[in-house]
Amino acid sequence: MRLFTCISLLTLAVCTPANAQLYNKVIQTSYGPVQGFKYFNQSTLQRNWNVSESNVAAFLSIPYAADTAYENRWKPPQPREAWNDTLLADTWGPGCPTSYATDYSEDCLTVNIWTGANSSSDKLPVLVYNQGSDEPSNNPVYYGGGLARKGLVVVTFNRRDDVFGYLAHPELNEESLAENGHSSSGIYGVLDFLALLQWVQENIEQFGGDPDRVTIAGQSFGSAQVYHAVNSELFSGLFRAAIADSGVRFPYDTLLAGLADSYVSMSEALENGFNYTASHNVSSIAELRKLPLEEIIAGSGDRTTKLWWVTALSSQYPLVFKPALDGYVLPEKYIDSLFNGPANDVPFITGNNKDESGASTSTNYSVAEYTLACSLKYGNLSDSYFSLYPGNTTEQASRSWNAAARDTSLISSWAFARDWAKAASSPFYTYYWDHAPPSQTQGAYHESEIFYTMDTLYANADDHEWAWYDYHVAEIMSSYWVNFARTGDPNRGGAYPHGNLTHWAATDGQSQTVFHVGDGFGDRALAKPEQVELILAYFAQQTPF
Repeated sequence: MRLFTCISLLTLAVCTPANAQLYNKVIQTSYGPVQGFKYFNQSTLQRNWNVSESNVAAFLSIPYAADTAYENRWKPPQPREAWNDTLLADTWGPGCPTSYATDYSEDCLTVNIWTGANSSSDKLPVLVYNQGSDEPSNNPVYYGGGLARKGLVVVTFNRRDDVFGYLAHPELNEESLAENGHSSSGIYGVLDFLALLQWVQENIEQFGGDPDRVTIAGQSFGSAQVYHAVNSELFSGLFRAAIADSGVRFPYDTLLAGLADSYVSMSEALENGFNYTASHNVSSIAELRKLPLEEIIAGSGDRTTKLWWVTALSSQYPLVFKPALDGYVLPEKYIDSLFNGPANDVPFITGNNKDESGASTSTNYSVAEYTLACSLKYGNLSDSYFSLYPGNTTEQASRSWNAAARDTSLISSWAFARDWAKAASSPFYTYYWDHAPPSQTQGAYHESEIFYTMDTLYANADDHEWAWYDYHVAEIMSSYWVNFARTGDPNRGGAYPHGNLTHWAATDGQSQTVFHVGDGFGDRALAKPEQVELILAYFAQQTPF
């Protein structure tokens, strides 16, 4: 890194060396000065994009809020103490604690930035990415360098998960009532997202970003965070477009109960909070806040077995600690937000993958298992179901199970988009991803599209033998995402360097299609009309989220 001298700390923040790349500058944030580093080396650029130069700068693990340990546990993110010395932001810090993490700390609320700006006045569009459950932001699948190279400022961050983010308790409700007039708890991980977006509004312009052009995106549990933000007035004005990968589902879809995308009622959240407190041999939040971190982790990522066992077959047993429907941060049920219209009516993309949500390349159900599970699930619709998805042999049963799971995902996304179009004015785009990354046997698995939408093949080459088609798909998918961040329309924005992209139409509330991406591009029918009718009839019998 280039060395330069400034007269004082104040001028340090605005000194500009001979060239204007931001990796050569000290950036003043609201808490203190930071300096990043030149992100790409020449060999990475040449190998992945056949170019030799890039101005992308990266800034890693910048604190955006205070340590969440002890007295700050189960509180909204607190202000950080400012620093005066320049923070060299070139190293990953620890993630937030989970029962699966190996490098973690409660002092984990940090933000990472990749910027393709030449100066702080560039005003590039911003993409803020929210990762899956229990993942730190340093997972290479979410690195932002690829999209920054195409002209975005990309932001990722750590947030609290599991019990650290979603413990509910009457004492916490009382604290909230005294502080802000709302009896609320079990939503601290969502409030981390809120604090991060507020930090972005205050600081991103210094990194060459435009605070008026922020797109929020997320995958799996991160997609739920995106949808919570779309539905909450607390997030108003903090973003202008949204992407939910795997993904927003129709509120009548029973799979919501087993996925990270759902929430729990406040009564259930409080019951979980009581059980957790008792299991740690304490009776108050004050006592819990005094316990060491390793004791808090015990039971923090537990999963419930209360739900119907077919839901477990379709995905997995859901987490105990998820956001609580508190009437404040999460103001209303998904069904109400869908039919009343979202608090933040913005352009939206969502979709699902071929081999997730119950579908798998390794499905192997016997005829008896398939018949029992589907009879229980479909009840009085079973005869219709088995006529459309027969299971007379093990091979046929497994194939039909996967077909029904995939059709349900397609129809669920489409039904949501259909009803969105009735109450919202912004366009809604749906996709179906079916490309299987190389060097694995799980197919187009959960999260597999992120390599391509985030253009992170370069960061994951050790685990995958990428072929020419993977690079081709990454160029297309990342261009849709960059266009969307630029304009709110995946088709417009000039991100694709090889001509026009296949046109991706927003839902019109009528056509029974979604947009196929991966092993081909273009509109795809949901399923046979009678299969669509069956799955919609099944949805109609359910209690909505």
